[in-house]
Amino acid sequence: MLTRGARLRQAASTSGRRSFRPTTRGRRIRFPVYAFTGNALRATFARRVLIRAANACSDVQPPDIIRGFGGIALRALFTLFCLGIVSPLFAQQADADSYIGSEMCQACHPDVAQGFNRNPHFKSLASGKLAAAKTGCEGCHGPGKEHFDGKGDVTKIIRFPELAANEVIDHCLTCHANDLGKMEVRRSSHTTAEVSCVSCHKIHQAPEMGPLLQATERETCYSCHAEIRGRFNLSFKHRVNEGAIRCSDCHNPHGTQQATWGGSPSSAMVRHAFGNDVACVGCHTDKRGPFVYEHEPVRVEGCMTCHNPHGSTNARLLNRPAVFTMCIECHNDVIGFGPRDAGIPNPGANFHNLREPQFQNCVTCHSRIHGSNADSLFRR
Repeated sequence: MLTRGARLRQAASTSGRRSFRPTTRGRRIRFPVYAFTGNALRATFARRVLIRAANACSDVQPPDIIRGFGGIALRALFTLFCLGIVSPLFAQQADADSYIGSEMCQACHPDVAQGFNRNPHFKSLASGKLAAAKTGCEGCHGPGKEHFDGKGDVTKIIRFPELAANEVIDHCLTCHANDLGKMEVRRSSHTTAEVSCVSCHKIHQAPEMGPLLQATERETCYSCHAEIRGRFNLSFKHRVNEGAIRCSDCHNPHGTQQATWGGSPSSAMVRHAFGNDVACVGCHTDKRGPFVYEHEPVRVEGCMTCHNPHGSTNARLLNRPAVFTMCIECHNDVIGFGPRDAGIPNPGANFHNLREPQFQNCVTCHSRIHGSNADSLFRR
């Protein structure tokens, strides 16, 4: 029975093996070249050949047969073989040696390691299937060998508070680029304002372990959006402070796709509801439609034409205190207004006298103001 080495040599001889003997550093090595055809050549033997070639590639001269031809093209092919095949394998081996594992980090960072098993990033360690570059501490902070050998030298490790906003995003997206909710992060209002991931998120010892935020969700948002905090303290508002609704129910802080309503600057951070519709109909489903008779501002410009979603001093979150003052912003006294002659010509003469209380609340008659399936004037 042939030994394993004999079988490999026999397989190589039937696959077109030719041996060259270049000289390097005073010793001779065998530099096999194979015609990679058929299944005779085993992957194990090929790997050993490449590793042996990598050790000699930096100093080895082109084999005798290449020097014999004296051709520049053949010399270039030999160089490309070393640089394109052998050198990357050698570089990968060097990179792998620079990763020491998260266990070594625990010696100096016990406070971080103690609760890391409850961190969502712990799944990179628990799976045991990811590469060292995407596992545990070194998955975010980079190779730790130089940092460890330098006795905690902070210049030898990636420290996110010291990075620019775009660099932080680049690091985070190496893993989170496949998340559907983060696919538009580079065009979000936060990114264009140089707000990075660590401005809102606290990876270690976060008070909210799920999203890893610096504080509770609303307090994290309020830290920049102070004017919105004031809105939620008005008489009529969505109950964010009471915990009935969250900012992320309507907004995606990582950005969204182009909105199908309103202007793009005002809707870039608003989540899409069913069928890329305005976020409001996610809860107010009766306003969604489609209707036989659409109210154009609702469908084209969006709910914020009439409402302020964060809070208002007016009932129903309206932008104006009286309903009729809201309506005449569009339905003014210009005869022939709109595609259906929807203006109010000379209000106050015989009909629609806006000085009379019964005409000051338009929705008393036009009750289906968001759209109707029965009446073009939204009266039912």
